[in-house]
Parts: sequence; C-alpha cells; structure tokens
Amino acid sequence: MTREEALLWLDQHIGISRETVEKLDAFVACLHAEMAHQNLIARSTVDDLWGRHIIDSAQLLPLARKEAAFNKKASPKSWLDLGSGAGFPGIIIAILSEMAVTLVESRRKRVEFLEKAAEAAGTPVTILGQRLENIEPQAFDIITARAFAPLDKLWRLAFPFSQKESLWLLPKGQNARTELEETRKLWQGDTRIEGSVTDPQSAIIVATHIHPKKQKTGKKT
Repeated sequence: MTREEALLWLDQHIGISRETVEKLDAFVACLHAEMAHQNLIARSTVDDLWGRHIIDSAQLLPLARKEAAFNKKASPKSWLDLGSGAGFPGIIIAILSEMAVTLVESRRKRVEFLEKAAEAAGTPVTILGQRLENIEPQAFDIITARAFAPLDKLWRLAFPFSQKESLWLLPKGQNARTELEETRKLWQGDTRIEGSVTDPQSAIIVATHIHPKKQKTGKKT
C-alpha cells in the first residue's frame, strides 16, 4: 500500500486533517532515521510501512468507535498499548485520535525512540519505560497489544489494568482463533474475531468483560 492509498483509507474510515497527515509524515521520517541505529520493524516490511504498520494500527480505531456505538457507551478516553516497540499501534492511535494514550515499553532504546517520535509528531503520549508487572495498575478504557505475548499470558499480566467494560483489541496472526480457544479454560468474557484489513491471514481479537474463571474445588470429605 502506498502512502497515497493509505491516506485515502484513513480519510474514508477515520477522517484526517492536513495537520494529521503532517504528524504521520513526521513520525514516518523519524522511524526511517532511527532504522539506521536499531531494527524497529522487520527490514522486509519497510517498503510497505504505510500498509503493514500504519493502517494495520489505524484499523483498530474504527473498531473501537463501532464497539462504543453498538453498546451505546460514551466515547473511550484512555488507551493502553503494551509492548509499544516502534509505536504501533500506540503512537498512530495518539496521532489519529484525542484519546489519552499510554505506551508501555521496557527496552531502553525503544523508549528513547518513542520519546523522539512523539516529539517529532507533536503528539502527547505517556511512556512508561518499565515491565508491565512493575507498574502500578490503573484501569483503561481500551487495551491493545501487538506481538506482546501469548493471549493467556497477556490477559494475566494486563487484567489488573482493565475494568469490566474495558475493550481489548488484540491484533494476532492466523492462529488468533486457536489462541482464543486455548484460553477458555481459564478466562471468560465476550469475544469475537475480526478480520484484518491489511492481511487476509491475520485477525484481531475483540473482547470485553474479560475475567478469570472461578476454578472448581473438590468437596472436602
């Protein structure tokens, strides 16, 4: 997907201003410059950066809006992105929306890049440069994670940062359905699978009301 094709998709599905385009371009320029110092994304995906990474991130925003409208809920205001790495999807969401976005990334060099990228794009974000388990929990409206951890581990680590109505938007590969099924013994909630607009082999797990199942205990004799 070219830059022009990506911008057209963004305008059709989200609505973007010239200022937003400038912010996206500034972020992309910052990422390209940083690639000379660290591998933020796979080299094989650099030529398709706008489709493979930017639109792949941006597609979560219409899903969030659709979910809020369907359930007649107020627009979400806080977004937690786990393992933000190169800023996908967290910084892209921050550029495209007015939500308060928090990025969690424990790798020092990635944290330094996220700080530079957010400044270059003129986009305020909160960056927590720690492991998730070392951060004091607080509830977020939306939680995302792109290649952060297997689903069971992700829910176990991130559950303290959710509330009953929290929306989970979790991009996964072709094994999304299998991962989801494997968690049903320990976790429950309202879940569904949405197809990815950027890769027919990939999917997005959409979930709410996630909580651990109560484990049955044997009767005492």
